[in-house]
Amino acid sequence: MLALASAILLAGCVPTNSTGSPRELTRPAAPSQEIPDPQNPAWVEQTAERTGIPERALEAYSSASIQLAELMPECGIGWNTLAGIGATESRHGGYGGATIGPDGTVSPAIVGVPLDGGEGVAAIPDTDGGAFDGDTEWDRAVGPMQFIPETWSFYGRDGNGDGQADPHQFDDAALSAGVLLCERGGDLTTDDGWNTAVLAYNQSLSYANTVADRAESYAASTSTATE
Repeated sequence: MLALASAILLAGCVPTNSTGSPRELTRPAAPSQEIPDPQNPAWVEQTAERTGIPERALEAYSSASIQLAELMPECGIGWNTLAGIGATESRHGGYGGATIGPDGTVSPAIVGVPLDGGEGVAAIPDTDGGAFDGDTEWDRAVGPMQFIPETWSFYGRDGNGDGQADPHQFDDAALSAGVLLCERGGDLTTDDGWNTAVLAYNQSLSYANTVADRAESYAASTSTATE
C-alpha cells in the first residue's frame, strides 16, 4: 500500500481494516555479517542484482544505516528496514515513472494526495507554503520516503552533505526516515522497538507486515548469496 495512494503516512489516520501483527525484521535472522558498503561499486551492484533495488536507492539506504550506526548506535536499524519502507512508500523512488538521478534527486517529484480531511486522510493545512509539495492550501506527502512537510520540519536531515535537507533527495530522505524510526522506536533490534518505530511511520498493522516481509526478503537475498 503506497502512502501516496492512502496518504496516511504520519498523518494520524488509522485504517479500520488493519489485520495481523507486525514483527521484528530490522536485520536478517541469519545475517551473512556482510557490512553494507555504498562506496563499493561491487557491493552495490551485486546487492542490487540480488534484491531488485535500484543501485542509487540502495546507496541511500546503506549510507543512511552507516550514518545512523554512528549517530544513534543504540538504534541498530538495518538498511533492509529502510529499503522495506522505501519499497512500500514509493517503489524505491520509481512510483509514477519517477527516476533517481545520479545526485539522488527523484524526478518528477513524487507527491501524494492533499491531506484535506477526505476519506482515509487527516486534515493538515499547509505548513510549508507549498515549498516541497506545491500545495499552498493542504500538506501532501512528498519524496521517495513520503514525508509530510510538517513532519519533515522536525526530522529532515542532510544525508548527502550538501548543506540542505530535501525530502525529494534520496540520501536526505533515507537518513531522515531512519532518524524518525530510531527516535520513535529506540532499540530496533527488539520486537517492541521495531514495531513501535514502523507503526509510528504509518499507523497500520498491514503496512508494518508488508515492510517486514520486504525487509526479510532483502535480508534473505543477501544472506543466501553468501552462504
